[in-house]
Amino acid sequence: MAKISSLNVRVVEGRALPAKDVSGSSDPYCIIKVDDEVVARTATVWRSLRPFWGEEYTVHLPLDFHRLAFYVLDEDAVGHDDIIGKISLSREAIAADPRGIDSWINLSRVDPDAEVQGEIYLAVQMLEDARGRCLRCHVLKARDLAPRDISGTSDPFARVFWGSQSLETSTIKKTRFPHWDEVLELREMPGAPSPLRVELWDWDMVGKNDFLGMVEFPPKVLQQNPPNGWFRLLPFPRAEEDSGGHLGALRLKVRLTEDRVLPSQCYRPLLELLMESVQGPVEEDVSSPLALLEELTSGDCRQDLATKLVKLFLGQGLAGPFLDYLTRRELARTTDPNTLFRSNSLASKSVEQFMKLVGMPYLHEVLKPVINRVFEEKKYMELDPCKMDLGRTRRISFKGTPSEEHVREASLGLLTGYLGPIVDAIVDSVERCPPAMRLAFKQLHRRVEERFPQAEHKDVKYLAISGFLFLRFFAPAILTPKLFDLRDQHADPQTGRSLLLLAKAVQSIGNLGQQLGQGKELWMAPLHPFLLQSISRVRDFLDQLVNVDGEEEAGGPARALVPPSVTVREGYLLKRKEEPTSLATRFAFKKRYFWLSGEMLSYSKSPEWQMRSSIPVAHIRAVERVDEGAFQLPHVMQVVTQDGSGTLHTTYLQCKNVNELNQWLSALRKASAPNPGKLATCHPGAFRGARWTCCLQAERSAAGCSHTHSAVTLGDWSDPLDPDAEAQMVYRQLLLGRDQLRMKFLEDFNMDTSPESDTGDSRACPDALARQREAATRLLEVLEDLDRAHEEFQWQEAGKVVSGPLGP
Repeated sequence: MAKISSLNVRVVEGRALPAKDVSGSSDPYCIIKVDDEVVARTATVWRSLRPFWGEEYTVHLPLDFHRLAFYVLDEDAVGHDDIIGKISLSREAIAADPRGIDSWINLSRVDPDAEVQGEIYLAVQMLEDARGRCLRCHVLKARDLAPRDISGTSDPFARVFWGSQSLETSTIKKTRFPHWDEVLELREMPGAPSPLRVELWDWDMVGKNDFLGMVEFPPKVLQQNPPNGWFRLLPFPRAEEDSGGHLGALRLKVRLTEDRVLPSQCYRPLLELLMESVQGPVEEDVSSPLALLEELTSGDCRQDLATKLVKLFLGQGLAGPFLDYLTRRELARTTDPNTLFRSNSLASKSVEQFMKLVGMPYLHEVLKPVINRVFEEKKYMELDPCKMDLGRTRRISFKGTPSEEHVREASLGLLTGYLGPIVDAIVDSVERCPPAMRLAFKQLHRRVEERFPQAEHKDVKYLAISGFLFLRFFAPAILTPKLFDLRDQHADPQTGRSLLLLAKAVQSIGNLGQQLGQGKELWMAPLHPFLLQSISRVRDFLDQLVNVDGEEEAGGPARALVPPSVTVREGYLLKRKEEPTSLATRFAFKKRYFWLSGEMLSYSKSPEWQMRSSIPVAHIRAVERVDEGAFQLPHVMQVVTQDGSGTLHTTYLQCKNVNELNQWLSALRKASAPNPGKLATCHPGAFRGARWTCCLQAERSAAGCSHTHSAVTLGDWSDPLDPDAEAQMVYRQLLLGRDQLRMKFLEDFNMDTSPESDTGDSRACPDALARQREAATRLLEVLEDLDRAHEEFQWQEAGKVVSGPLGP
């Protein structure tokens, strides 16, 4: 049985932030940390005291995380960024409500004494001799301590308290990973038994010492189970200080998912029920177990359920029949073709998630070149007279007097200059579109044509496909490229407005021009001739897209959404030479272009360079951050590999910012997740000057001084399929609706109508009611079996639990 844990975090917006700049504004961004690991950094919102981010992250975590923290800072082009405030959420607070947290939370002042991290290794013995009782505290080492000095390190020492007695260790200079290996003995004084408290401090030559954290053990623990192992450092106990809103507030959405995943055989009956639903006769669509699950799912959970179901059916090779099943249900309850797939139904959400899961490399190939041009060229474009800045006209044209017409003409030329390549890339991409998507759209095209065969509805079959492909895939990716991993940062306001205009144009093309000249945006009229010319090309593209041979299922049985040979991440990084002996640090790193697939991490001097060097992904044993002090460079990571003889080799790579660092860390960790022999510890420094810069050990082969973070990854489209975890999520969703399921279908035998279903006939049909009751009964039996399986595994686990210190 496996355990899974993930955080879904959305930083929505801020309000009432204090002004940090002389202009009376701020340039805020947010750092997200899980314990001592930075997992994300939002974009900077320039010149705003009420920033809107709208950034969402899924973070896969180890089960023993303790705290999630948000730090809001003001970006300063010169000098250090200013800290505005923080929000700290304990694991218990997040898990208190299964729906998670969705609220405004006030920022608090950042108290250095509360900013503690890391662990300490202690071995305590209680001894007794002729002179009385004695406590022997062996202070061995500590790791991952907070950096308190400007060098990014600390000068730590330990202070041990027992009753009125106290002793100190020596001070280890310039390290966050001190090795003391000192034994301190304290004699018991008369009086009540006393707790043991061990405090860590950063020694300062000038001023007071800085607190690094503490651990405390009550007398009962000292007597019955003396501490021996790693222990997490804690801040001094004190109430969380609320600034009362003086530092502003953030609106956050945070949900923690923690679950036990049973062995595969436990989910087989549930999977069989779901598979039967999509493979059964059409007339049973309204009474299948999957139909009941859809009825029990509220709007809030529908997107999560859609993602899990799509992954589940992809893994079974039945994505095509699943989407076809949902299409049939959606068409059966649709009378007006203009409303088809316009709601956030399970069918709409499932097709949308299917495109993201299967088609993301295709999306990147089609849109990335033009999106990069828009960001790099930063052209001013505007068609709306109410939003035009005529002061920019001089930058566009030096002829005549600045006017709306000048801006409009120049903007129209620029927009069509970007739209042309976008439309060209889309209509020429038929052969690059994943076969699974083409087959799914072919089936959708056929079903819609069967449902609305009338001549006046001849466009509906095109609109059904373009509504998904253009309105729910291409247009959102153009509008917010960062959310589709097309860019590392959100656009600045000017570029964001250009992207909005392009997204509106692509949306109009996807609507096949049906709403051109209508609504409030008549200022888009100058673009209409170009849009109308593009629509006929898009129709031809859609005809070619669904003209695909084969009736095989959309998506074959698989454990991965992309083949191992497909590149999941690429870009320029700085790579450190293997053994730079005489070069200065900044010359030891050379720019190289990297490609990562499930099989290989390759690199060369440029994307066009034919000669490539490669690191097999199967050889990777750890992927970790490197302390800034190791090379006096930020955003450095290390890839530790093992060759056939068992020798470890380390490759150091520098990224351009913290987001790129997190994305590469996550991608490499996920690619190497199945590898055996993963390292539990590593060195976050480098071996330079005959010692490790992190723990100061003089032996290159010394054991790692910090634990690794292989379980911390960011969720995205390239996540591997996990049928058991997805089936567990479906089980949890059914548990939430179990009472409703019983009440609707089993307890009220005298009801004369069934719950909401697709057609009026099914409401009155006794056979449909009987089939629904039968499906509900089978679902409830499966849920009871899974309940018992969970109880058995929990009982077995409880018998194995032994309280103790942290792991290695």
